Amino acid sequence: MSDRDFIAGVRGRPGLYGLGEFYKDAVMFLIGFNEARSGGLMRGFTEWLVVRKGECSSFGWQALVLDEALPNVEGLGWNKLGNSNSQQEEEAVQQLLTLLYEFLTMRDDVMALARMYGEYHSLHSRAEDSGGA
Repeated sequence: MSDRDFIAGVRGRPGLYGLGEFYKDAVMFLIGFNEARSGGLMRGFTEWLVVRKGECSSFGWQALVLDEALPNVEGLGWNKLGNSNSQQEEEAVQQLLTLLYEFLTMRDDVMALARMYGEYHSLHSRAEDSGGA
């Protein structure tokens, strides 16, 4: 079973994997699965999210997903959870799994992966040139 097939299964039946409405549970599940895969599942996920956003960030994927999943909730990153309701948090779980599936599709295309890392490097180079990062 490929990583994409696995994540598609989790997306389709999250309860089967012990996931419900809590974003932190989904994060811990994915961190554990990533560790079981020697870090290979999520390698590059943060960089891909940064490239999607189009600006450098010091946040990890966990917070970047929340910013994308809950744009109308006050706060940044993890702080959004304190200002969200259970339905929004459940939507964030689904968004996390959807984004991870999209990432895995790109990750499995060697040329797309190379382009993504090139864009990531370019973002950081521009930020360093302008005194940011």
